Amino acid sequence: MSVIVIQFVTLDGIVSDPDGSAGTPAGGWAFRHGPETVAGDKFRLGRVLDDGVMLLGRGTWQLFSRLWPGRDDPFSARMNAVPKLVVSRTLTDTSAWANSRLIDGDLAGAVKSEPRDVVVTGSPGVVHALMAEDLIDEYRLLTFPTVLGSGDRLFPSGRPPVRLKCLSAEPAGAAVLSRYVRERR
Repeated sequence: MSVIVIQFVTLDGIVSDPDGSAGTPAGGWAFRHGPETVAGDKFRLGRVLDDGVMLLGRGTWQLFSRLWPGRDDPFSARMNAVPKLVVSRTLTDTSAWANSRLIDGDLAGAVKSEPRDVVVTGSPGVVHALMAEDLIDEYRLLTFPTVLGSGDRLFPSGRPPVRLKCLSAEPAGAAVLSRYVRERR
């Protein structure tokens, strides 16, 4: 089992409001570069979506549960079919998006006991909680040619160092898709 974080990120490491749905002044930065940069399986998840499980925080799940169920292209079919674990203290109903269920209690415990690969999509709070438990094995980052200067960072200051190895970096529309894995522990 691996924990894979997929994330839209700016050159200066900001992950907040890439689609503009939070209404921040700088929001929507990822979608300003056209659909070819963000559409489809840009993170090269492929079989991971078929055999793994997706982990989402409440906000990301609520956004996705309004977007994905109405789509029927091949990638959307995978997104709709994948089992989804939802981290929330306030949600009580996950019926809006098929194959979704709430995590009861301990996030780290749920991830450690999951036999399938876990893909964490967006959800910076969940990512930071998993970082604190040293549970992330891989980062797949779609880095956009944008500098915001402020916002939530993927790697906040004050965290212990993490040593990563770059597996690949390739253009993806206006962005760059890069894959990093943890050095052997």
